[in-house]
Amino acid sequence: MYKHILIPTDGSEIAQKGVDHGLSLAKTLGAKVTIIAVTEPFPYHASAGGAGWVPLPVDVSGYEDGQKRFADQLLAKVGEAAGKLGVSATLSHVPDAQPAEAIVESAKTEGCSLIVMASHGRRGLGRLLLGSQTSEVLTYSPVPVLVVR
Repeated sequence: MYKHILIPTDGSEIAQKGVDHGLSLAKTLGAKVTIIAVTEPFPYHASAGGAGWVPLPVDVSGYEDGQKRFADQLLAKVGEAAGKLGVSATLSHVPDAQPAEAIVESAKTEGCSLIVMASHGRRGLGRLLLGSQTSEVLTYSPVPVLVVR
């Protein structure tokens, strides 16, 4: 039924519940897994408040480097957990993207048959302003979405 499961994570404690559930389900079904970490673009809007600060290229590149390091460490940890369960996992970092859009697009391009994700993950200003990424994925996903609480 489900041959390829997409599991997004942002490293939060609640997202880990989705990861754990998705990996367990993949093991039970013998499905392969793609684990995705999406990092958001530099928050230029935070500097546009008229406070007089304009980000320099070094600010942006430092932010991007930090996001990449975070994603690499996160994916390595989750990939290790998949390996311990005997689950075949592909690790994917999507930089400079909006999480819900990247998750839906990855499900399409990777040929996933299911997305397993937590009910919500919270990080960054975007989570406060835009609401639940899970809701957006549910709205636009081309495949079933299993939401874990």
